[in-house]
Amino acid sequence: MNKPDFSRIILHVDANNFYASCECARNPALVGQPLVVCGNPQKRKGIVLAKSYEAKRYGIKTGDTVYSAEKKCPNLILLQPDFSIYSFYSKALFAIYTRFTDRVECFGMDECWLDVTGSTRLFGDGKQIADTIRQIVKDELHLTVSVGVSFSKVFAKLGSDYKKPDATTVIDRDNYRSLAWGLPVEDMIMVGRQTQKTLRNIGILTIGDLANAPESILHDKLGINGVKLIHAAQGLEEGEVLHYYDHVIPESISNGTTTSVDIERPEEALSLTTTLADMVMTRLRGYGLRAMGCFVYCRANDFVGWGGTMKLESPIGSASELIDNCTQMLTSLWHDHNMVPLRSVTLGVSRLIGDGEAVQTSLFDTVDHQRNTSADMAVDRIRAKFGKNVISRAASLTYTYTTDEILDDSTYKPFKKN
Repeated sequence: MNKPDFSRIILHVDANNFYASCECARNPALVGQPLVVCGNPQKRKGIVLAKSYEAKRYGIKTGDTVYSAEKKCPNLILLQPDFSIYSFYSKALFAIYTRFTDRVECFGMDECWLDVTGSTRLFGDGKQIADTIRQIVKDELHLTVSVGVSFSKVFAKLGSDYKKPDATTVIDRDNYRSLAWGLPVEDMIMVGRQTQKTLRNIGILTIGDLANAPESILHDKLGINGVKLIHAAQGLEEGEVLHYYDHVIPESISNGTTTSVDIERPEEALSLTTTLADMVMTRLRGYGLRAMGCFVYCRANDFVGWGGTMKLESPIGSASELIDNCTQMLTSLWHDHNMVPLRSVTLGVSRLIGDGEAVQTSLFDTVDHQRNTSADMAVDRIRAKFGKNVISRAASLTYTYTTDEILDDSTYKPFKKN
């Protein structure tokens, strides 16, 4: 077995109960109260997104329905999410982290990795830096964070999850076998639900079991990813922490929403598809990319989901091109499923290429693409100057009730979970 690189000092910082804690930070009267941040039951988004520790003591879990949460705690305080506030606190957190290093890799609004290997002469060892960050966050933002300190990103993440709230856990050369290897295998960030099932079927229950498993068996079951899992469990994962201002190029971009009422007519679907496509392609152009594929995923009002993908002959970069392709695909799929009422729709683009990357196209496709993309880029400039709601496509305005709380796919996570 190879030896891990113990010279690295990686921190994983995780803000505790982030949404709920932000609400308490801006309104101290909520401190110590059982509260949840939840969707709106009237808009069919009535699930718990975050809860305070006081609510957790009543057995309330993330993903519970509001109805079941109130059954567990009759005096529960319900708060609608305010993402502008969460974004404000997220930016403030990252501003603190970058005081210690420029290697800060985002893993969502509320957590990230820091490589502080080169910062120890200024700020002390890894534990000292972690404790300092925790104190600054409390003093300046009235939030708490938990920090894992280790020599790999995977073990640092295990550390931040190990003890909450407001704690520092060190997993180093002296204790990584006794501490990390005794944890359930599903605690490791790279192990999703399906992978966990596969591992358990062959008797791998802990991270230590995984670290000592024969590579040949894992390769047979999971391919090269199985070998990577073993190396991560052994502490051999050597993924670098990105610079804070590095841009991670996504493999796909999507937006979706659950509608306030069922979608039953094609014109309603077109309105929603238009809005979603506009958002997807705005993000795509922001990355300087085009797409050679697109996809649609729908969930009916009986919660059965289905979808499809399409390979495109020419790259697209405008909303009108995505609308045409996704409307065609959605219509065909919807007819195949007897036009059942829909409660949610997601659409997106895949097979992404650079905007300047050459591909084989026809002259007419090139002219149409340039015209459509130029028009959309003009819209981008108007929105950048006057606000994103100043201009909209006519079709998206017809049924505005379908476009509440549209969510993107948050493309910053470097590890995929099954």
